[in-house]
Amino acid sequence: MFTLSQLESFVAVAETLHYGRAAERLSMTQPPLSRRIQLLERELGVHLFDRSGRSVRLTAAGQAFLGDARRILGLTEQAALSVRRTLAGEIGTVALGFTASAAHSVLDGIVGAIHTELPGVGLVLRERVSGAQLEELRSGELDLGLVRPPVPGTGIAYRSLHRESLLLATPADHPLAAPDRAPHVRDLDGEPFVMYSPAEARYFYEVLVGVFRQVEIVPHYVHYLSQVHTILALVRAGLGLALVPRAAETLKLDGVVLRPLAGVEGEPVELVAAWRADDDNPALYAVRDLVTGLADRKAL
Repeated sequence: MFTLSQLESFVAVAETLHYGRAAERLSMTQPPLSRRIQLLERELGVHLFDRSGRSVRLTAAGQAFLGDARRILGLTEQAALSVRRTLAGEIGTVALGFTASAAHSVLDGIVGAIHTELPGVGLVLRERVSGAQLEELRSGELDLGLVRPPVPGTGIAYRSLHRESLLLATPADHPLAAPDRAPHVRDLDGEPFVMYSPAEARYFYEVLVGVFRQVEIVPHYVHYLSQVHTILALVRAGLGLALVPRAAETLKLDGVVLRPLAGVEGEPVELVAAWRADDDNPALYAVRDLVTGLADRKAL
């Protein structure tokens, strides 16, 4: 079978129609170049060049073979480039998990940045609660998860990405929705309240319990739900008040007013990126570095 060096030599001679110039282009001397062409012709069983005169011309067989030779060399160059890009994380596939609330805050910025900066990386998007994401990270079904802390156990690395404040959600006709009121978390004491599920939305449940415990109030929990948009739907129906992450502003639900709330310190809602510490997928690390870079620049 012919070699790539023989094909490169053939193409160089075919394009220059001069053994001396072809040898110079390949940074070699003319005798070994001639030897390569002879071995290629012997392998193919045809003459590729007409050397009857002082000039060099392609035979009909040589003309027919030139296109194929160029394509083969092009494919080998593309294969080598693909391998290098794969090792650099520029191409590949990453299974990315995210919570429903993350879809309202950081997901669009992350997906848009990956599409722009790493166009060769394909994303498999999976909406999961944090616990399910951590299980799928450990099993290898996910490469990167956007989850709520804490991240228990060993073998999972993580990094904080985003923090946001809580907003008070009220029906539009509720007294706390009035623009001349500055609601305080103590105003929720004894009020009907739509709470997060301690099982399916444990992170938000514990955040809110901590907020209420700190100011020593006890709202009247009327329903326990897991998804922000469902909680807001019950608020709109007048069944109670709620506290939701600031990202809920993107939902723009008619009949619901979102207000800043005094008495809640800082930005208690946190989102982290998590991945298997021993994952050997180069595309994962390219995506991870891009995502954490966005966090460092406060671009999420």
